Amino acid sequence: MKKIYTVLAGCAAVIAVSSCTKLDVPVESQYTKSNFPVTTADYNALTGTMYSNLSSNFAVNYWRLQELSTDEAIIPARDGNFDDGGQYRQLHYHTWTADHPTVTAIWQWGFSGINTCNRLLTVIDAANSPASIKTAYTAEIRAMRALYYYFMMDSYGNVPIITTFPVATPPANQPRAKVFDFIESELKAVLPLLPAKTSNSTTNTAQYGRPTKGMAFALLAKMYLNAPVYNGTNRNQDVVTMADSVQANTNYSLTPKYRDIFLPTNGPGVSETIFAIPYDQQIPGNQFTRFGFFFYLAQAYGLNVNLSIAMSTTPEFYNRFNIPNDFRTKTWLVGPQYYPDGNGGFTSQPVYYPNTTTQINITPQLILVPGKPMDLGNTIASQSEGVRSIKYYPDPQIIQSTRLNGNDVPVFRLADVYLMKAEAILRGATPTVINGDAQTPLSLVNKLRARAGAQPASTIDLASLLDERARELSWEAWRRNDLIRYGLFEVEYPLPNDNLKMNTDPTRRLYPIPSTELKTNPNLVQNTGY
Repeated sequence: MKKIYTVLAGCAAVIAVSSCTKLDVPVESQYTKSNFPVTTADYNALTGTMYSNLSSNFAVNYWRLQELSTDEAIIPARDGNFDDGGQYRQLHYHTWTADHPTVTAIWQWGFSGINTCNRLLTVIDAANSPASIKTAYTAEIRAMRALYYYFMMDSYGNVPIITTFPVATPPANQPRAKVFDFIESELKAVLPLLPAKTSNSTTNTAQYGRPTKGMAFALLAKMYLNAPVYNGTNRNQDVVTMADSVQANTNYSLTPKYRDIFLPTNGPGVSETIFAIPYDQQIPGNQFTRFGFFFYLAQAYGLNVNLSIAMSTTPEFYNRFNIPNDFRTKTWLVGPQYYPDGNGGFTSQPVYYPNTTTQINITPQLILVPGKPMDLGNTIASQSEGVRSIKYYPDPQIIQSTRLNGNDVPVFRLADVYLMKAEAILRGATPTVINGDAQTPLSLVNKLRARAGAQPASTIDLASLLDERARELSWEAWRRNDLIRYGLFEVEYPLPNDNLKMNTDPTRRLYPIPSTELKTNPNLVQNTGY
């Protein structure tokens, strides 16, 4: 979506690369610490790299670690196609190793982001620019570094804490609890210096995709909710405090239509977005339509590209979408298929398989071919197995050369804040009143059900709240986090004719440190169980 990152990345490219054909001409100008960065435009260009790195892997590889290891998403082979060396199968069965390509890619992505932030802080510290600008951008970079560290702590646990650039000595692991404390202290330190969402659309557009007070509060709420996992403490009342801190800014509100949050035209105008990663046709990284749509429906949705048929959800996960009139159920493609009506619904006009008069019919079951590991076969019928997602609605601007979506991907939004607060109260925190609203777990859940047009809940407990999180936050990269917190990450969901078993060892709640990193840094110690 939007050209925010494109502008930042483009500015960074101008700074980093110049076109030179004559190498013997005298230098007439150059960037030095005395003249760059100085202006706000300079700083925006400088910081573009930490955002382009974030978008590069979040919506594909990072997302896969968080979702393909759960019941929420699966990429089965189709007669050997899409097996890709068994990497998706290994995520599904928790049999990944320290050589798994996605495990390696995300470690390198996360620490590339951290090192980029450290480099930027070094540059700013030496810059000859007004103190007010340096202070503001230092806070922004430290908040982004904290976000990267959260992703690494959640995924890998005991990770190094690096705050300098360049790094003089290969860093050692730090206990997960110490990493937690570092992230918490960083966020608390920069919170007073971060901007807040306003009622001014121009200001909000300038802040969009960048850290704000709301992002810091939401990230702290997420950390406190998972504190029993990270450091063995109970921080449920702090979850409520952080959730209320988000809500105290009344410029955040639930977006009236659920589908609008995820459309290709989403962006700063989505009122419930707290922090999102912008994407468009020039910002690589969002390929939900390429991998999660259904190829034979492309023409009906106005797309003229070749797409995958591979990724879907599991029958067990889809079965949670069982509430009458719930619009969120329409974010899945299942059953006989009809042309879309342009408003999130469907017409009565059937869509047929190519060159036939047979209506496309997507079935929920995933029936494996006997003797083939996590392989459905590749007939028309087996290609049609597996419920597909259109939550990130297909982007009509998609082109064959990149097959990218322009839908921005939310990381934190108000609905998640509601659900975190509800869970914290169910786990023992005291309910509070915010903006005159006496909020209970039931009232918070029913706010989201009302927005979705769904039948209101009459009761809510921890188990049913997890199902509410599934319905509201599907494919938003939180399912692994949720299941680990609930102690359900090791629950198996076998498929018909399955000849493999899940590794249910709890050590799989952390990914291993990649073997390549262990070889190059002797100070790292592998996580238990690998």
